[in-house]
Amino acid sequence: MNASAESWIRPQLSAQAIVDYRANLRGTLLQPGDDAYDATRAVWNGIIDRRPAFIARCYGVADVIASVNFARAHGLLVAVRAGGHNVAGYAVCDGGMMIDLSPMHAVRVDPQARRAWVQGGATWGDVDCETTAFGLATPGGLISQTGVAGLTLSGGIGWLRGTHGLCIEMNTVAAGWGDAQRVFDVLDAGLAKGPWILGETFSAADIVIADGRLLRASETENSDLFWGVCGGGGNFGIVTSFEFRLHPIEPTVMFCGPAYPETRAREIMPLWRDFMATAPDQLSGLVEFSTVPDDPAYPQEARGVRVMALAAVYDGPADEGEAVVRTLREFGTPLVDFSGKMPYRTIQTLYDGLFPKGRDRCYWKSLYLNGLDSSVIEDIAFRLARRPSEMTFASVWGFGGAVQRVAPKATPFGDRSMPYMLSIDSIWSKSEDDATNIAWTRSFWSDMQRHSNGRLYLNFPGHGEGEELVRDAFGRETYARLVAVKKKYDPISFA
Repeated sequence: MNASAESWIRPQLSAQAIVDYRANLRGTLLQPGDDAYDATRAVWNGIIDRRPAFIARCYGVADVIASVNFARAHGLLVAVRAGGHNVAGYAVCDGGMMIDLSPMHAVRVDPQARRAWVQGGATWGDVDCETTAFGLATPGGLISQTGVAGLTLSGGIGWLRGTHGLCIEMNTVAAGWGDAQRVFDVLDAGLAKGPWILGETFSAADIVIADGRLLRASETENSDLFWGVCGGGGNFGIVTSFEFRLHPIEPTVMFCGPAYPETRAREIMPLWRDFMATAPDQLSGLVEFSTVPDDPAYPQEARGVRVMALAAVYDGPADEGEAVVRTLREFGTPLVDFSGKMPYRTIQTLYDGLFPKGRDRCYWKSLYLNGLDSSVIEDIAFRLARRPSEMTFASVWGFGGAVQRVAPKATPFGDRSMPYMLSIDSIWSKSEDDATNIAWTRSFWSDMQRHSNGRLYLNFPGHGEGEELVRDAFGRETYARLVAVKKKYDPISFA
């Protein structure tokens, strides 16, 4: 490393300033050269290799406040790590401060009130472990090691979306259900035209903002800030605690996972599309393209074969779910069938082994699809047949049910009318293959724009490149409103 790069990574701060800051921490302050520094700065995407000047491993809110104040006083760029699972690597920065919340992963459940209080560094595995012990759950992701904060703040799409929507859903009330309504402009959002009906999931958050204050954000306290974090991303402050409403979950539920040869994509995708169009809200699913690993855990005849899995979860009694998904398992004979009745907590771990921390190099892009007609299916099948890595996944997520029953302006997530999302999850192992895989992903994503409304899911943003990426994701009106919230609670960034 040359001298200029080294000085950039190590800001010129007095030794006493660092000593004083360290003395205010209950947690640990790491700097380059410390034993745990490299392991702590590593995130899930192996292509991300950034070196912060300081890593503050926070044990509580006081540590977060002290770290924010230190970073502000010395003009340091701040990155916030919860689970570190975001493919763009937002959890770590070069030359600034990484505020690591991962030691703050406690979850407290009140089963009578059906509430959970979740610290900002918790993963969905932490949440599911505690909530399912009481027969309860809240919408989460598909991988238990994903951080609650990162997934939630940009929307949060998971297996319970058909019945309970996204992670960010507030207490939206249908027209005609009395005088109660949210304090935001739900009428302007089209609530009066309904039927916008959704139960509460995300109730409140504790947020340390840029000036070091801890604020409570909910529908009645700092409500504009609460609106901002309900899908507007993690740029408004550091969420140290989430409050979620919990929903009953069956002791065992049905996971559907037949995998058919990818060569049948043009035949099976229309069948899946038509089936899901009339499926009950309790069934949330996706079509997932991948390659069966060459591993003894899989049948010999399936190893190394490109497949499409019709993955789905039925949020209801397992026997009932088994009957509902039978059709998906009978589009001919699956090459392998991963279906079964199991606890929801187990389902949440099924994909964990496919995405181990730091092993693989990743570039993931997404966009919402206007439909899934023959031309869209043809483009997907054609492009996937030319993917350069057998480690790559691509998924078509179906939306419906509770996801689409939220007014467009009720949350920054925006319009919910899109029926599908395409996620292109390129994964490979060698650095010399970076250019090939990234170029293929971008080309695929660009080609599919003609089938899209132009918006994307900010949890799958590539590497966050592009000046218009965030503006395009939200749309200009929502983006302008988010900027106004940012200016109010973080005026330092606009000084």
